[in-house]
Amino acid sequence: MTTTEETPRTDPVAGLAAVRQAVDSACARAGREAGSVTLVAASKTVPPDVLARTIEAGHLVYGENRVQEARAKWPPLRERCPEIELHLIGPLQSNKAREAVALFDVVHSLDRASLCQALARECARQGRMPQFFVQVNTGAEPQKAGVLPDAADAFVAACKETYGLDVRGLMCIPPAGEPPEPHFALLAAIAARNGLPLLSMGMSNDYASAVEHGATHVRVGSAIFGARPPWTAA
Repeated sequence: MTTTEETPRTDPVAGLAAVRQAVDSACARAGREAGSVTLVAASKTVPPDVLARTIEAGHLVYGENRVQEARAKWPPLRERCPEIELHLIGPLQSNKAREAVALFDVVHSLDRASLCQALARECARQGRMPQFFVQVNTGAEPQKAGVLPDAADAFVAACKETYGLDVRGLMCIPPAGEPPEPHFALLAAIAARNGLPLLSMGMSNDYASAVEHGATHVRVGSAIFGARPPWTAA
């Protein structure tokens, strides 16, 4: 199923409340406890003054797609509210590993050995270990980042055993135009056989279905903040 709730486009606090209610309803349908799903508010291109409103409303978990955008806007917000948990939910270049380790509490886009090496070096250098999700390209789309499903088991093992990274779960972005449920089921199966408890899956158009298929983290942006312009570097 897809999320059908209409959320206000000009009031992020109302949008946040509507998404929280939809997540709780999906948990109830799936026989899961309320509060068992982490709502990552995808804040790409959302300005700090808007974010301040949802922070004041009590929401503390946010996801950014780009290291440079996060670096520009989050440090002052986190100074005022140190409890904020910041997730990197977009692709990560190896040359941004230093900043990523310093900025983010969770990285959802681990997908190649060179990135693992860069992150492991920075974790050792900084004495800081974020949590990691391995991104799986469940649709085997050539234009999309992520480990292919048949390579996921070996990659997860290497992340842990070779690089010493704290891998907690898997992430996927189902192909546009396809039913997402088979991709959610595939990701859950890979996670289960690798002993990974966390599943980052589901965005604004399919997060309720993702919850019903076991998501522990959903990444929701436009359903909270409305349509947003593209981000441009300052």
